[in-house]
Amino acid sequence: MDDNALYKLICDELETNEFNREMCTRFPPEPNGFLHIGSAYAIHTNYMMAKEFNGTFHLRLDDTNPLKEDITYVNAIIEDIKWLGYDPGEHIYYGSDYSEEIYQAAITLIKRGKAYVCDLSPEEMRDYRGTLTEPGKNSPYRERSIEENLELFRNMKKGIYPNASKVLRAKIDMHSPNLTLRDPVIYRIIHATHYRTGHAWCIYPMYDFAHPIQDAMEGITYSLCSLEFRDHRPLYEWVLHELEVPEPPRQREFGRLNLTGVVTSKRFLRQLVEGGFVDGWDDPRLPTIQGLRRRGFTPSSIRNFIDEIGSIRSYSTVDISLLDHCLRQDLKDQSVSLMAVIQPLKVVITNYPEDGLEWLSIENNTQNESLGKREVPFTRTIYIERDDFMEDPPKGFHRLTLHGEVRLKGAYFIRCEEVVKDPVTGDITELRCTYDPLTKSGTGFTDRKVKGTIQWVSADHAVTADVHLYDRLLLEQEEASDDEGDWAHRVNPASLVAVQDALFEPSMKHIQPDQKFQCFRHGYFHVDSKNTTVDRLVVNRIVPLKDSWNKR
Repeated sequence: MDDNALYKLICDELETNEFNREMCTRFPPEPNGFLHIGSAYAIHTNYMMAKEFNGTFHLRLDDTNPLKEDITYVNAIIEDIKWLGYDPGEHIYYGSDYSEEIYQAAITLIKRGKAYVCDLSPEEMRDYRGTLTEPGKNSPYRERSIEENLELFRNMKKGIYPNASKVLRAKIDMHSPNLTLRDPVIYRIIHATHYRTGHAWCIYPMYDFAHPIQDAMEGITYSLCSLEFRDHRPLYEWVLHELEVPEPPRQREFGRLNLTGVVTSKRFLRQLVEGGFVDGWDDPRLPTIQGLRRRGFTPSSIRNFIDEIGSIRSYSTVDISLLDHCLRQDLKDQSVSLMAVIQPLKVVITNYPEDGLEWLSIENNTQNESLGKREVPFTRTIYIERDDFMEDPPKGFHRLTLHGEVRLKGAYFIRCEEVVKDPVTGDITELRCTYDPLTKSGTGFTDRKVKGTIQWVSADHAVTADVHLYDRLLLEQEEASDDEGDWAHRVNPASLVAVQDALFEPSMKHIQPDQKFQCFRHGYFHVDSKNTTVDRLVVNRIVPLKDSWNKR
């Protein structure tokens, strides 16, 4: 982390004002949705900072809003963080476990004249707040006595008042140029069932109030968060100061990660999921960790991607092709090779024996020699990729043509002698070819050369599967704007192309559920465990072979 600006800042601070405890950082997600690639960047920043200083890393579920949170999200967040390789071990905490301590902190502020119960409606509060150019106005309830505020707040806790009828506000400065300090709400009434505490509480603290208290209780040294919380830092420090916390935690910010053509706003992701534009939170087109896992991404590829980005100092947009590049680099040395024909075209080799069968040894397309070779069956009838044949090819086409010759990968040269077409549609239904037995790969019987090599699958031994091919979810390149409700025009209709009855060589039967494999020319693939059934195999393309980032 030597080139990390945040790391250097912390080093400079610790030189002059060191803590009397070990470095401790935290990641505090609200369990109201799933983690995404931007979350991974924040987790990585906190985890690696703790590791750099031989400290500890905490996961704290910020579950103080029962209207949105659910145990499903909690379990997914914990699972995703461990899968990414940032295991917090025993340091998993819940904000709701601190409910009594946070409540008592609010009582302390009231007793010190630093908080008051306000009866303004949400609409009235917005009017009183002012704007960036106009100061706010004091609430008519701001000067309630300490005794009255204590009684009202305790009655709020008892459940006497309905939702939104009263709030507890910090008494700071309605004229502050920082709108966050204009008497922010620190407690609100919510009559709802909490997934952990049930009906034990009907008042819940706001994040800006609960967060610094939770940090102090856990011994957090640095609260590292993204730049949108920069204006909230004075409130974070105000809470700790007014509660007289010794050696208070320090909030420091880093840049927010955005990716071209990718939605990283949890609110927008929810709209896509609930609007039915995608197949749930784990849709392989989404940048959620669940979606990336289902697509076939590896934890190391995501970590390498974050390392490549380095320290982000401001709001930055990174080209999504860098993430794909890191994935290819990770997969190329660990993926076995298979031949697959996604759009099959039948080929009959007329001069090969009708009952002929031979097993050809083909090397894996990988730099990892330990993955070795595999045996592939060769027969009279095979399938090739439909795009690998053109009857009237353009200049530069080096695959199979009528009266042209091409090598079958790991096998023989074949020559197309005849094209068979459907008499009604005119579509090509079959190619009739001949093979040259002296051109068997690896024998060295011939010095003849051909310019093209294509893949193939034996018709008698092929494994059938459905293939899902993915492209960018959004039509535009930059991250989604605040234009809600327009997803129907912004989602790329070709972001998912589902191809039925693709054909794979028989080695596909030995692919394990979590194993990645490369298909010649098509890219890297992964079995979709969610959609695969006993009767139907479904395969996701993780990423194509073409690397636009590497070419740059």
